[in-house]
Amino acid sequence: MKRRDFVGLTGLATGALWLPSIPGFSGTLVDPAQLLADGVDVAVKKRLADAALNAAKAAGATYTDVRIGRYLNQGIFTREKQVQNIASTESYGAGIRVIANGTWGFAATNIVTEAGMAKAAQLAVEIAKANSKVQKEKVQLAPQKGYGEVSWKAPIKQNAFEVPIKDKVDLLLAANAKALDNGASFVNSVLFQVNEQKYFASTDGSYIDQDIHRIYPTFGVTVVDRASGKFRSRQSLSSPMGLGYEYLTPKAEDKVAGPAGSDVIGYKYSYDMLEDAARAAKQAKEKLTAKSVTPGKYDLVLDPHHLGLTIHESVGHPLELDRVLGYEANYAGTSFATLEWKAKGQPYGSKQVNIVADKLQPGSLGAVGYDDEGVKTKEWNLIEQGKLVNYEKIRDQAHIVGQTESDGCCYAQSWSDVQFQRMPNVSLKPSTTKMSVDELVKGVDKGIYIAGNGSFSIDQQRYNSQFGGQVFYAIEKGKITGMLEDVAYQTNTLEFWNSCAGSCDQSDYRFAGFFNDGKGQPSQSSAVSHGSATTRFNAVNVINTARKLS
Repeated sequence: MKRRDFVGLTGLATGALWLPSIPGFSGTLVDPAQLLADGVDVAVKKRLADAALNAAKAAGATYTDVRIGRYLNQGIFTREKQVQNIASTESYGAGIRVIANGTWGFAATNIVTEAGMAKAAQLAVEIAKANSKVQKEKVQLAPQKGYGEVSWKAPIKQNAFEVPIKDKVDLLLAANAKALDNGASFVNSVLFQVNEQKYFASTDGSYIDQDIHRIYPTFGVTVVDRASGKFRSRQSLSSPMGLGYEYLTPKAEDKVAGPAGSDVIGYKYSYDMLEDAARAAKQAKEKLTAKSVTPGKYDLVLDPHHLGLTIHESVGHPLELDRVLGYEANYAGTSFATLEWKAKGQPYGSKQVNIVADKLQPGSLGAVGYDDEGVKTKEWNLIEQGKLVNYEKIRDQAHIVGQTESDGCCYAQSWSDVQFQRMPNVSLKPSTTKMSVDELVKGVDKGIYIAGNGSFSIDQQRYNSQFGGQVFYAIEKGKITGMLEDVAYQTNTLEFWNSCAGSCDQSDYRFAGFFNDGKGQPSQSSAVSHGSATTRFNAVNVINTARKLS
C-alpha cells in the first residue's frame, strides 16, 4: 500500500470513530434523510406521557415527570482535500423520574408505547422504594406550577439538517482550501449539528414540547517549517451557537475587529469560516517567528472568545450548588465558594464584575423555554459589583439555601439519562459606558492581548488555575507591537476577578461556547455559552510555556 493511500484510509477510520466518542452524540447511525422525518405527534406524546404518569401514581409515586426525547446529530469531518467521515445518528426513547417514599427513582425505555411507558414508570417507583431504605432525608421539591400544554422552538432561520450534505462538505473543503492557499501544511475541519426534540410532562400539570437546535463549525490549522522542524497551530475562532445554518452565512455587522495591529476578527451571530481559515494559516505561520514571552506581571486584555473559558471554569463551575455542597467531590471536584465562604462577604471580584446566569439569551447554547424539570427559564444575578449573591440550583436544592424556587437549570443529555443540575449560560456584563477595544488597549502600558482559548488547568476547588490561548500580541504604551508566543497566565480565581479593571461596551459583546461540558457519574455532557466583551485585568502573572530539551 502506498503511504498516501494508507494516510487516507486511516484518516477515514479516525473520522468514523470520532463522532460516537463525543458525549451527547450517541444513537443509531441512520440515513441522513431520516433526520428530516417528522417526529411523533404531540397528541400521541401526551397520551404516552399520561400512561406513565398514571402508572407511577398507581404504584405509589407522589411526584412523576416524563421526558420523551428524539435526539438527532450529524457530524461531517474533512481533512485537506478529502472527506473523512459523515455520520448521522438518531436516538428515541423516554426517561421517567419519580418520588416515592420521599426518594428519587428513575428508569428509561426505548419501548415508547403506552405499555412500555407504564412498565418503565412502575420500575422507577420500585427503584425509589428500594432507595428509600437508605435515604437519610426526604426529597424537598421547590413548588412549581403547571403550565398546561405549551411549546417552545429555537428561533432558527434555516434548519441545518435540511441543507444538502454536499453544500456543507463544499463549505468545509473551501475553508480547508483557504487555509492551504495561505500557507497551512495541514488542516482539518468539522461541522457538528444537533436537534433535540423534547417533550416533558409532570404531575404538576405541565405538558411542554420543545425543539432545540445547535451548530458548531470548527477547524484546526497547522503550519510546519520544514527546515527547522518547528510547527505552530491555530484553532478556529468560531463559537458553537444555538442557531441554525444561518450562522454560516456571514454578515458584515456581525464582525468585530480586535485592537489595531492584532489582525484578529471576532464573530457575533454569524461566522465567516473561509475568512477565519485564511487568517488562521497566516497567524500560525507568523507564530513560527514570534517573540517568546518574557515571564512577569502584565495587564491582560482578553478577547471574549478567550475569556469565555475562564468564566466557565472560575465562575460557572464553582457556583454550581451541587458542587458547592460536595455532591461532585468524587469526580469533578468541589468549590472554594462554599456557603460559609459566601457568608463572610469576601469580594469575588472588583466592582467592575457583574456576572449573570441565564437560559434565555437568543443564539446561546443554553437557551430553552423550560428546563428538564418543567421550570420556565429566567435570568438571575450571580455576582453583583464583585460580591457573590447567588448560586445555580434546581428544584430539590432551593430549600438548602433558603429559597423557594428553582433557577431552571436542570438538564439531561438524553432520554436515557437522569436530569440533574447543569451550568446555565454564565456571562460577564459589558460596560454601560462607551468603550472600544482600542480605547481599552490605549490605557495599557505593558500588557498582552489574548484571543482564542487554548490548554488550561484548574484545581478541584476551581481556585488555582492556568490558561493559554490561540494568539497573543504584546501591548506597549497603549499599542499592539507584535505577536508573542509561549504565553500562559497563572492566577487564582479571587486574584483574577479582583484584578478586573473594566470592559468594552455592548457593541463588542460576543459569545464563547462549549458543546460538550462534562459532569456527573455516569458522565453527561451539556452545551453552554458565556457572553462578555473584551475585558482588562491588571498585573496578572504570565509564564513562558516553552520547553527546552537538554
